[in-house]
Amino acid sequence: MKRILFGLFGLFCASGLQAQKQAYQYVKPIIGTEKMGHTYPGATVPFGAVQLSPETDTLSYELNGKYNADVYKYCAGYQYADKTIVGFSHTHFSGTGHSDLGDFLIMPTTGKLQLNPGRADQARSGYRSAYSHQNEVAQANYYKVKLDDYNITAEMTTSPRVGFHQYTFPKSEQSHILLDLMSGIYNYDDKNVWTFVRVVNDTLVTGYRQTSGWARTRTVYFAMTFSKPFVGYGQKNYDSKQVYKGFWGKFDQTKNFPEIAGRKIRAYFDFKTQEGEKIKIKFALSPVSQENALNNLKAEIPGWDFEKVKNEGQQSWNKELDRINVQTLNEDDKVNFYTAMYHAFINPTIYTDVNGEYKGLDQNVHKASGFTNYTTFSLWDTHRALHPFFNLIQPKRNADMVSSMMAHYDQSTLHMLPIWSHYANDNWCMSGYHSVSVIADAIIKGTYTGDAEAALNACVTTAKHRSYEGIGEYMDRGYISSESNRTSVSNTLEYAYDDWCIAQLAKKLNKTAIYEEFIKRSQNWKNVYDAKSGFMRPRLKDGSFRKEFDVLTTNGQGFIEGNAWNFSLYVPHNPAEMVALRGGKKHFAAHLDSLFTMHLPDEFFAETEDITREGIIGNYVHGNEPAHHAVYLYNYTDAPWKTQDRVRMILKKMYLPTSDGLGGNDDCGQMSAWYIFSALGFYPMAPGSLNYELGSPAIVHAELKLENGKTFKVNTKNQSDKNVYVEKVLLNGKILDRKYISHTEIMNGGEITFFMSSKPKKD
Repeated sequence: MKRILFGLFGLFCASGLQAQKQAYQYVKPIIGTEKMGHTYPGATVPFGAVQLSPETDTLSYELNGKYNADVYKYCAGYQYADKTIVGFSHTHFSGTGHSDLGDFLIMPTTGKLQLNPGRADQARSGYRSAYSHQNEVAQANYYKVKLDDYNITAEMTTSPRVGFHQYTFPKSEQSHILLDLMSGIYNYDDKNVWTFVRVVNDTLVTGYRQTSGWARTRTVYFAMTFSKPFVGYGQKNYDSKQVYKGFWGKFDQTKNFPEIAGRKIRAYFDFKTQEGEKIKIKFALSPVSQENALNNLKAEIPGWDFEKVKNEGQQSWNKELDRINVQTLNEDDKVNFYTAMYHAFINPTIYTDVNGEYKGLDQNVHKASGFTNYTTFSLWDTHRALHPFFNLIQPKRNADMVSSMMAHYDQSTLHMLPIWSHYANDNWCMSGYHSVSVIADAIIKGTYTGDAEAALNACVTTAKHRSYEGIGEYMDRGYISSESNRTSVSNTLEYAYDDWCIAQLAKKLNKTAIYEEFIKRSQNWKNVYDAKSGFMRPRLKDGSFRKEFDVLTTNGQGFIEGNAWNFSLYVPHNPAEMVALRGGKKHFAAHLDSLFTMHLPDEFFAETEDITREGIIGNYVHGNEPAHHAVYLYNYTDAPWKTQDRVRMILKKMYLPTSDGLGGNDDCGQMSAWYIFSALGFYPMAPGSLNYELGSPAIVHAELKLENGKTFKVNTKNQSDKNVYVEKVLLNGKILDRKYISHTEIMNGGEITFFMSSKPKKD
């Protein structure tokens, strides 16, 4: 059995550090950086519905009627630089640039009851507490911290659907556990639609929370049980705008009243504790009902053995991380690799109760038959490398994710596949219709064995939804005009790639008419290429290119989260033709050189909140995804050695085992999946193709344990930090005389060997 030591910025558990023959897989969560990262340190199991983590402040999304830019730092709820903790909530996004969730915040306190979190700059102004990183520990499926103001040690672990809290109290006649039903991430005054709490008895509480945020119709149900009966309880309703309150005034609802309801509720439960006494809480979630939440709790954590649940969760991480065994040049590289695998296995998240039920996009209850339903699909990001990584390492899960997307389509009144879906909603964030990339890639690679024709029909129907984000104009003109859409160029480019994916799927299914239609549409990228400037450029309805154009700025130039330099390279499905159109191999290689070596003045990203100088190499923005494939484009010139050199440079610059170690948002695992592929020496340039571009592996040796029972090995000879160039490649002992390897070759098992050198092979 392999053990995982899961560290928080060097805070490793003491046990297991002694020398043993076993290989250790180190994971450090790269979390809470001030301007990038947006991951969190809490407890979760792989793909868990519950992701239990501390919150370090309560900033509002709105300030004086406008967007509060400071809230961006709290996309994941936790900021490493903060000095206080306000509580521990059960749902989070990992590494996103926008946010939601943060449901059901729990905070243990002692002394005078306080129901307001207070302010970080005013000590003891509310229920928040100071803490120190010296008293903070994170392991796989475990988080621990001392709340200094209350002398309480907080510990937490999880099962897939249940959060398990353990609080060690001092002796106190006034010990409290708060349940803040107002708190949330990207919160604002009207986000809470309604909350309900039902006190069943002195150890069991159930309820639900409805919110309107990134997901505008989201309901989460809970069941909460205590290891010790509380001696009293109460609540305060902070909703001053509630005009009609019925006749509930007949009761004193503030204390010991078992039915609590309102938009802005904070509840509390009182205890008397002895020195060192532990009060445990099991908190289960359900998308369907309070009853299902209670059933989830009983099924997953029937007892009160905290260590048992922690260990079971750690074993589940052992199982998942053991899918790849790596040997690296140094420990930092191993930490980076397994941290990336950890991040890659957080999202998407399970969205099915233990009985198979879930709430669908139609807001009705459905039962997943033959698959586990998933949510949290950040597809603009994750179609590029995360889902292709799952097709290699997690094919069964990825097949279930495709089934989840198909269920989403079936329940959609708009008859569209998901764009960015979570919690029975589509929040419609970002561009493209990249579900088709994930679906086509899974079917072409043999991962998804469901109804392929139904999947193709869903892809085609989504791609012909004329009223969505310029699709009608795209179909009519072959591009989206600048007058019609502020991201007209990037939309056109992304649709063209997605259309190519549909064409590949149609080709596999022998649907000739569909293939011809969509392979033609996939050429639409040419319609926004301006040969005069050499860049993709906004085009007007009259066919002319817009005169006002700046290739460096990200604002108002027709692109989403990228400038013309980065997005003009976005033709992943036809790089050879793009290179030819842009002047040929020599000219294009020089252009790529400029991308990585030029200086981008601060003014060109000053207004972009999700990118800092640390996330940029020259003008190459690794911290946003549109150019993630760009470094592999050298393979389509006469200088593939530059791919090798720059891949290794990006791995070193953009990924560090520190608190600010990611050069941008992880975006639900996409940044991490890029690292894993690139460190292994190959990358999926265009999901929907069976080929992976070869680069320069950063590992010494790796074994990929495939679900089909076979093993694929990656070997390197003469590996070092200086030997970044590939002299030759052997596949199963034979010279590989091409710059790619196929999915089939990997899945058949065997080994690839890279012979490394300090000198580029320019012939």
